[in-house]
Amino acid sequence: MVMSTFLSFIFAPPPSLVVSTMSVVSLVSLANAGLSEIRGKHLNYSKFWNANPSSEKQIKLSSKTGMLLLYTPAFLAALASFWIFPHEGLRSTLLQSAVTLHFFKRDFEVLFIHKYSGGMLLDSAIPITLSYFLSAATMVYAQHLTQGLPEPPINLLYPGIVMFVVGIIGNFYHHYLLSNLRAKGEKEYKIPKGGLFGIVICPHYLFEIIQFYGISFISQTLYAFCFTLGTTFYLLGRSYSTRKWYLSKFEDFPKNVKAIIPFVF
Repeated sequence: MVMSTFLSFIFAPPPSLVVSTMSVVSLVSLANAGLSEIRGKHLNYSKFWNANPSSEKQIKLSSKTGMLLLYTPAFLAALASFWIFPHEGLRSTLLQSAVTLHFFKRDFEVLFIHKYSGGMLLDSAIPITLSYFLSAATMVYAQHLTQGLPEPPINLLYPGIVMFVVGIIGNFYHHYLLSNLRAKGEKEYKIPKGGLFGIVICPHYLFEIIQFYGISFISQTLYAFCFTLGTTFYLLGRSYSTRKWYLSKFEDFPKNVKAIIPFVF
């Protein structure tokens, strides 16, 4: 019953070993990364860049360099897809546009919005870069494989567009609020304020999840939903650790502020 309902929302899974394997790998690896965050084994970037004991012996990148490394290959892969798979219909074009815009926004924020205080370890940057690059390439390729297939019985394209727009705007807005917490030259962390920061400490993650569900609704492929579900698990774990970090650093951090889901978690 559950499976038949789910299949009414997606294209028939393609007979592609690569896409099927990537669907499982993305879901499992991202969910495991989320569990690792909860257990205290963090990917070393942002406020957790030096959280693990062995981090002092590893290669450190500046935050700006590391973040450009994370997002640029995925942006270029998504951009190249317009030449590799041109004119494949409205759904495919919207999917390519959404993925390209997502990673373009990330590079834009790295260059012009974010303010930095820490660093990023190369050992963390490499798997994240590969994850983003492979996810962008696989998502577009999985969409390409839907050419000629019947549309899913339930069309989620237009709700997906709305969710994507809400997600990308909300994510950008809260990144902008975070950047304004520090004056020029300041590097210390502060308790975020404004927007939804009064009820959750990671509203930017919440809107990123909304954005990826928007992409999944536009795509309606098994891979897109697997990647998005895995990303949800990872950001739940990362936000849990972020809230725990703020509680440990600031005695006046409001206990009623949740991690990522308002009033719940």
